[in-house]
Amino acid sequence: MTKVLVIYASDYGSTRKMAEAVAEGAVGIPGVEALIRNAEETTAEDMTSSQAIIFGTPVHMGSMDWRVKKLIDTVCSGLWAKDALTGKVGAVFATGGGLGSAGGGAELAMLSLMANLAECGMILVPLPKHTPKYEYGGLHWGPYARTTNLAHEPIGVSEEQLAVAKTHGANVARVAVALAGKLEFQK
Repeated sequence: MTKVLVIYASDYGSTRKMAEAVAEGAVGIPGVEALIRNAEETTAEDMTSSQAIIFGTPVHMGSMDWRVKKLIDTVCSGLWAKDALTGKVGAVFATGGGLGSAGGGAELAMLSLMANLAECGMILVPLPKHTPKYEYGGLHWGPYARTTNLAHEPIGVSEEQLAVAKTHGANVARVAVALAGKLEFQK
């Protein structure tokens, strides 16, 4: 069984909804199980026992959430020192309600997360532009949801954005299954 870990932090529930959609997409691939964990509850064991790890974050001042960053600084840094995440599949998603079409910094938040995953030696899975509904919630780094309207009023996550997140989860799971099969073959 290939295990996909979906890690998130959420302020108002939007990033949690995206995490659930990502996990739903992942378990739609045969042989995959998904575990959803809040960043503050995620352990090193959760990460090392997974073949794929997908990080989700709300945008805070154009950057990732402090809880996700704390996980990276406290748990991932120790795993990095042991090369314990090298070769695992990694991906990201974000939600943001700030100014700007991509939720005021979603692209920067995802890019900084991807840099951390690359530092850990993970195999990065981006979001292809041909993903259905990409125009509603896709950036090449991963899915995003703009959670406020132009008047900065909360609107939550749309069904189109959740569909992009679900497809992303499936894409990541397919890569993890394919790599797990190759690694098993080499044993």
